[in-house]
Amino acid sequence: MNDTSSVFEPQSTAGIRSFRDLRRFAQEITGFRPNYLPAQGDAFQVQRRSLFKAEEAVDVGAIDLPRGQGRVDETAADEFIIVFDGAVSLTQDSGPVEMLAGNSAVIPRGASFSWRTDGPTTLIYLRHKSKPADATAVVRIDESATLQPSGTPPVELLIGATPACRNYTDYRSADGELTCGTWDSTPYRRKAMLFGHCELMHLLEGAVTLEDEAGNRRTFMKGDILVVEQGARCSWDSFQQVKKVYATFRPAP
Repeated sequence: MNDTSSVFEPQSTAGIRSFRDLRRFAQEITGFRPNYLPAQGDAFQVQRRSLFKAEEAVDVGAIDLPRGQGRVDETAADEFIIVFDGAVSLTQDSGPVEMLAGNSAVIPRGASFSWRTDGPTTLIYLRHKSKPADATAVVRIDESATLQPSGTPPVELLIGATPACRNYTDYRSADGELTCGTWDSTPYRRKAMLFGHCELMHLLEGAVTLEDEAGNRRTFMKGDILVVEQGARCSWDSFQQVKKVYATFRPAP
């Protein structure tokens, strides 16, 4: 069994899809973060480092913003963002959305906005080229939203009791393939499951241990940010209540 506690991607057989530690990935790149605005283009769009792309449908990585400001006239995709460190203000006609470390939001395709930082800031993103959105206002993820009962893991995969799961969806893309919101669950254990989707998670409470088909095992705790690649086979093991913000790309049939 491989211990992946000190790397941002599993030490598995080449080609095996698995989970990735996005907090570790972001920490690795902050040392290379530029402290100046680019000569061409806007920093929000051009100063990016992609961890991986899945056939252009979804892109996961980080945005490195220096101290300063800029403007994006029109976004080409739906974009879920988490402030990893620093702070950023996103301003549209309706006013500013102030985001501190740990805050998350969705910027719909077609949105225009100005941004401002008072110091170097890193954002983690999941980007999906959806259809044009009906509304282009930035949507802040409401971690305090009232959660409603939701579906549970398939009974045949559970090891032990069925958990009680709840969910609140803040955003769904125009094509229905990207959903973002908050989810929680009582403790449960689940055998390895094929992920037909790509999911980015930011743990707000609790801890969960994932293990992929190559035997890579990792425990993620409160504050951790990770992504499970589409096509991965991973088990789930949580011994305490788990709450997370999520961004899930699930391709239409």
